Amino acid sequence: MHIQNFKTFCDLVETKSFSKAARLNEVTQSAVSQQLKAMEAHYDMLIIDRNQKKFRLTPQGTALYSTFKEILDLYEKLNCEIQEMRNIVSGTIQISTVNSIGLHELPPYLKSFIKQFPSVNARVEYRRANLVYEDVLHGNADLGLVAFPPPHKDLTIIPFANDELIIVMSPEHRLTKKRSISMNDLSGVEFVAFERDIPTRKATDEILAKAGVEVQVVMEFDNVETVKRAIEINAGIAILPASTVITESERNQLIIYKLEGGIHNRPLAVIHKKNRILTPALRSFVELMQNGEEE
Repeated sequence: MHIQNFKTFCDLVETKSFSKAARLNEVTQSAVSQQLKAMEAHYDMLIIDRNQKKFRLTPQGTALYSTFKEILDLYEKLNCEIQEMRNIVSGTIQISTVNSIGLHELPPYLKSFIKQFPSVNARVEYRRANLVYEDVLHGNADLGLVAFPPPHKDLTIIPFANDELIIVMSPEHRLTKKRSISMNDLSGVEFVAFERDIPTRKATDEILAKAGVEVQVVMEFDNVETVKRAIEINAGIAILPASTVITESERNQLIIYKLEGGIHNRPLAVIHKKNRILTPALRSFVELMQNGEEE
């Protein structure tokens, strides 16, 4: 048995999917099945209960999983300790993030990190919010970057910034004639929104509901760049993170206004799987994000 077989098996148990385990370990689905059969032959016992419709381990399979996880944790801890003893910060870190953070908040941090640790390869994947959590929980990503992170028993949540939510509209919108905009001014206006399952949309709905304002949602999108394009053609107004519209505001492509009632913050955080042993590279990246060490 090789350490990689242990990891593939643990990924299979945690995802309950042969295809996902194959993707995580960059092998074919058939290879995962063959590894499982070889493992059963090696230990001369059934590991998966094939009489059940859903994926379920036998008692022997549960014991193997528990032991393999301990071995993998020790192996990862050993690698980290060796890197620390050799004062090495290298390797690859896989980051999963939503578009708005990945495109507008992450770049200066990433630039600073790469400058400090040029031997580390940072890979960034842009995902919907719910998939960022799945990526981290299932091991597709080492770290996730999310907004409005809810508490989660299997995740460590590390806040790193707050972004202000503001009103955004086209220069051609009728409300730009006003010097300031009250929440009541938004009543009945055409509104471009994020899709309902996106955390910033939920926060926006809450802001409007508390103000007793109903808007007319005319379009819904899953990323901030598409929302901005719709606003530019004057399809409606939106409430967006301030960091995502800096360029368009400076170019007068979009007009921004403060929201009433003080600053409405959008908390941002780094997430990783709880009890995970962070490599020197991962720990250095998290510390940089947490300390706000931008380029």
